[in-house]
Amino acid sequence: MRKLTYGMNLSLDGFIAAPGDDLGWSAPSDELFQWWSDRVAATGLALYGRRLWETMSPHWPTADQQPGATPAQIEFAGRWRDMPKVVFSSTIDKVDWNTRLVTGDAVTEITRLKAEDGGPMDISGAALAAAPMRAGLIDEYAIVTHPVLVGGGTPFFTTLDSWVSLSLVETRTFPGGVVLTRYETRR
Repeated sequence: MRKLTYGMNLSLDGFIAAPGDDLGWSAPSDELFQWWSDRVAATGLALYGRRLWETMSPHWPTADQQPGATPAQIEFAGRWRDMPKVVFSSTIDKVDWNTRLVTGDAVTEITRLKAEDGGPMDISGAALAAAPMRAGLIDEYAIVTHPVLVGGGTPFFTTLDSWVSLSLVETRTFPGGVVLTRYETRR
């Protein structure tokens, strides 16, 4: 069975985007950017919601060809382009860059994908992660907390019907006071 991890940058008050979908507060240090790039390299399948897909897909497929692209950006762009991806959306009809579109029920499809052989899966996007979180499908949470309070926006966690017990498996500090905490779901 494949492992499913939900990981994103979030503010100290628990948001992945500030009001107006502002992500300016989450610009990564070089060290954190490299951590995210290495995570992409280790991902067997990435699951995206439409909104995050629409943020990532216009930039990363050709970011390595942009003037002034750093070696880290060039590496990430190639890894992102090559990584198999699934986008869940009922409002778009086309995806590209090694990506498949799913328009049906996300929980049903993610349950099917978890049962397949293959490398670990990462889920990105709070709206997409909400239903699998409530269904108990998430095996690990990788929370990259930035020392900023944004006061509102898109929350990382959804409302749950019951508690989810977690075990801390890693902590790491990055420049600028950014802290990674990884938790596995206790079953």
